[in-house]
Amino acid sequence: MSKKIDVDRYVPYLFISPFYILFLIFGLFPIIFAGILAFNKWDGLGEMRFVGWGNFIRLIHDADFYLSVKNTLVIWAVGTFPMLLIALVLAFMINLKFVKHKELVKAIFFLPNITSVVAVTILFGLIFSNLDGLANSLLQYIGLSPIKWVASTFWVRIVIALINIWMYLGYNTIIYLTGITKIPNDYYEAAIMDGATHFQIFRHITIPQLKPIILFTVMMSTIGGLQVFSEAQVLVPQGATPEGGAMTIVYYLYNTAFSNNDYGYGSAIAWALVIIIILFSLVNWYLTTYRIKGE
Repeated sequence: MSKKIDVDRYVPYLFISPFYILFLIFGLFPIIFAGILAFNKWDGLGEMRFVGWGNFIRLIHDADFYLSVKNTLVIWAVGTFPMLLIALVLAFMINLKFVKHKELVKAIFFLPNITSVVAVTILFGLIFSNLDGLANSLLQYIGLSPIKWVASTFWVRIVIALINIWMYLGYNTIIYLTGITKIPNDYYEAAIMDGATHFQIFRHITIPQLKPIILFTVMMSTIGGLQVFSEAQVLVPQGATPEGGAMTIVYYLYNTAFSNNDYGYGSAIAWALVIIIILFSLVNWYLTTYRIKGE
């Protein structure tokens, strides 16, 4: 007699199999293949040529890579810390009792986060156009000289950082607001009875109680900020150079692999980015697990 197959036992695995199949094809395989490419020279068509640690040695001596790292860190710093501070203040203000229609306010603040990053970047590109953008029109209206926003190394970083602030300010505000609503009202009532001002309540109650969430948003914003690409690529689609300020790490990776067809070196850049992200994540992990406990 043939053994009867227990169909019900395997049905759940059948339903979840599409996820694992897609993960293996589009998730795990690219990681493994990128690891192999990092030790080879390949133009995408010919045969791979094993170069050992050659791509990584080249990376260590690549001045353009270090400039792209500098650009990325500047954009990350300018676009992350002010954004998180403003988001924290906005969340505190929205939570105040005199603010009405809180759900509508939250929805309005969250809208930029669900808007296409390409569309937002194009809009900012029009606003900060080198010649006839809205920003330069306002500067000329008040008697100041126009600025070549996209052509300037300094200002193009600021514009990209502003795009990030616009995109993710509402998202982080909602996260902070959710955390604030979980703080017991007894703390605030006691502070008000003691005559504390809104600023004192914000500094001595809200911020300490939100430390885990603050560290989480810093960590996630750091991971995302180090992978800035679309904003820079859409804002400066052609002629971007590391010296120009818009060439981020991922943008440099993209140009190396897909414009210059140097997939081996592009993979080495990708793994260098992974290491940088891991280092920043470890710092945040240390702050989360030790500093927050006062150790």
